[in-house]
Amino acid sequence: MNKAKLLVVEDDPNLGEILQEYLQMKGYDTTLCRDGEEGWNKFKKDKFDLCILDIMMPKKDGFTLGKEIKMVAENQPIIYLTAKNLKEDIIAGLKVGADDYITKPFSMEELLLRIGAILKRTQKSHEISPLKNYNFGDFILHYDEQVLESSEGKHKLTSKENELLRLLASELNKNVSRTHALKQIWGDDSYFNARSMDVYLSKIRKLLKVDPKVQIITLHGEGFKMVVTD
Repeated sequence: MNKAKLLVVEDDPNLGEILQEYLQMKGYDTTLCRDGEEGWNKFKKDKFDLCILDIMMPKKDGFTLGKEIKMVAENQPIIYLTAKNLKEDIIAGLKVGADDYITKPFSMEELLLRIGAILKRTQKSHEISPLKNYNFGDFILHYDEQVLESSEGKHKLTSKENELLRLLASELNKNVSRTHALKQIWGDDSYFNARSMDVYLSKIRKLLKVDPKVQIITLHGEGFKMVVTD
């Protein structure tokens, strides 16, 4: 089995070298870059299974780099590293498609567990063979193409939007617990993942406004369900 390839972009030379050495010791093919520009140039030349980006960096900060990466590879998994634990940083990370977020100082064991969870989830998503199409209201979800089709045309979905819509469509008019959705799609029900799911549910609700008969109803304290009315 090939080693998973990681891109680490960290401007602290000591932490960067420690991360690279530790991750290589744990069996990961790890590339280290010292700033956002170097990280962007390296990303364009190679393919990585996961990017680990520091937020506060010279030349190009981590969020800017993350946005550029997502523009050319929207399903690229990203973990952000930060010295701060501000709600604003977490929300900013969610908006640019973070898969996880870890605050310095952190233990190497914790980082390793988070890396493993993301790689397990992303690799598993490639192995699933669900139904190809899901019909609900005016919509057709083309799961294998990550496309939501309606009378207004076709909309390309992100991987998280695609997985959430598939889960809701396969459980149409049924309650879906938050914990079940988080564990199935994100791998665990942590606070960060719960906030991330809320962001994606908000995006999906906007897409579904094309057909007023299709709605996602929040069941407080339980979860949510997608309903189709006549």
